[in-house]
Amino acid sequence: MRQSAAERGHDVLLIHADGVKTFKTTNMFLRYACDWAREGVLIIPTDSNKEIHLVSFFTQSVIIPPPGEPIGVEKLWQVGALGEEYSGRSGTSEVQLIEAVAKILTDLGYSATSIGLIGDNSSTKYWELLRSKLPKLKTVNETQIIVNMQTIRSKNEQDQIRASAQLMDIGFQAACHATRPMVTDFEIYAAFTFAQMARGGESGDGYQIGINRFGTHCGKPYGHKVVSGDLINLYMSSLPYNGYTAQAARMIAVGDITAEQEETLEVCTEAVRRAEAIIRPGARFCDLHQAAFSVYIEHGYLKDDTTATMPYNWAPNDNLSAREIPIEYVQEVDYEKNSRKLNHVYPAVAGPHNPNLGHSVGMSGNPKFNITSHNKDIMEPGMVFVLHAQWLDPLKSGANIGNCYLITENGFENLNCHTALDTIRIKG
Repeated sequence: MRQSAAERGHDVLLIHADGVKTFKTTNMFLRYACDWAREGVLIIPTDSNKEIHLVSFFTQSVIIPPPGEPIGVEKLWQVGALGEEYSGRSGTSEVQLIEAVAKILTDLGYSATSIGLIGDNSSTKYWELLRSKLPKLKTVNETQIIVNMQTIRSKNEQDQIRASAQLMDIGFQAACHATRPMVTDFEIYAAFTFAQMARGGESGDGYQIGINRFGTHCGKPYGHKVVSGDLINLYMSSLPYNGYTAQAARMIAVGDITAEQEETLEVCTEAVRRAEAIIRPGARFCDLHQAAFSVYIEHGYLKDDTTATMPYNWAPNDNLSAREIPIEYVQEVDYEKNSRKLNHVYPAVAGPHNPNLGHSVGMSGNPKFNITSHNKDIMEPGMVFVLHAQWLDPLKSGANIGNCYLITENGFENLNCHTALDTIRIKG
């Protein structure tokens, strides 16, 4: 990052992540740069003889300590969460944060120089305050520096993503072991979560599991009891290990399911197999997309694999106006035990969950590339991505099946090699 900033003519690089509720951040840039999981502004002089500073602890989430030390940071500063209601002290954390950053820059001799800025939409107010404090600064948005570093993964990053994938396999195996009629989705999710977190996962997975007789892509537990005819999807999308996460998707069928559901399961499984067969350095991502969706076309699910015109579950109207979701009562006994009802058909469009085959993985929330019909980029060693073949025809059938892959010098490594793509069968 120092080299990239210097090549762009900057003397300093500032990286910002803001704090949000539930003790998270608006982006993972600081976690990526120095393994800091809290909010802050990282000050990186391009001159390696000058110290790197991190100014942090300015939201109320600071009552939770960070996972560890910021790597490579010589000086760590604490601003404090301020405000009359919270601390009985006047002033705001935002202003005090920039006061601290401006003072550090001035002390380092950078009050009137060129600075590269890395952040997100929440960063704008801070950058404006900084420019008002140091009007002689020349500032340029250089978020692309980090974006460019998200494509080829270092060996160490590969190891972290591989570990996340292995934790997903461990959690899925535990979920299969726990699944049987009358077990609740809460219990299945608990088995998955306990198994992976007991072995190093940092948190429970974000998407969690979805269970119903139609093959939902993803969902959250609400007390559904497993019965014969259920399709269970574990869409494992955000299971961090040292900040890095892989992604995978698996299906479980309980008892007898319909012929249409069996076809959908096979279509999605075969789609991943066809795409996997051509993964190698030098191949194009659009070729993976075409290979996978050729199965959908053969079965009459889609007309072509064009991402821009493909129907997908959450698509707007063709003219891009908002699509009204159909009103229809959908009986779900366990949901209604909580005095709730399903009165709309979700989703409103039959098709894949996303109009693409997959995307890169790494730190959840960081910029990524998508595997689409228009992505003609060439695969290179060190790229890591998920292929998830999805389909959901509301109230009829659905599936979501996928693996995480690492491009190697000679081909690929399936990071989810410890569990099979094939649907797991549980007696009803």
